Amino acid sequence: MFAIGDLAVYPAHGVGRIEAIEQKQFDGKIHAFYVMRILNNDMKIMIPQKNTQNVGLRHIIEEREIFKIYDLLKDQQIDFTPKTWNRRYREYMDKIKTGSVYELAVVIRDMYLRQREKSLSFGEKKMLETALSLLVKEISLARGDTEKIVFSEIESFFKFTH
Repeated sequence: MFAIGDLAVYPAHGVGRIEAIEQKQFDGKIHAFYVMRILNNDMKIMIPQKNTQNVGLRHIIEEREIFKIYDLLKDQQIDFTPKTWNRRYREYMDKIKTGSVYELAVVIRDMYLRQREKSLSFGEKKMLETALSLLVKEISLARGDTEKIVFSEIESFFKFTH
């Protein structure tokens, strides 16, 4: 599924590069692991090959998917159902943990829009920052652009126009 040198996304941690495929013995059985280094923080993760689907490990998006993500971010005609901040936080965290770039975009869009009405809690601000960082990194790698350009594009979708 993945080869050494491939870029992959590990949910909630972001984009990393597969550095090695190692075999380890546990309970008398040999298991194969992907050794992945997360690009944002240099963290090293070992992922059992047989669990890649369960943990949501996936290839980075293709460039053509960026348009769908941007359309999702631009669709700002949504209604919020009233919820406490901690319930929203849990729901957003669950979406981020799916590893879906589309769920990540929904979290970012919803939090930017909510921020217009009411300031976000400290935890929500940190979550928005994390989600934005994950999305920006993946899009910039998929498209071959700088993170600064991608960040500016995403922010432009949420600027007030008078």
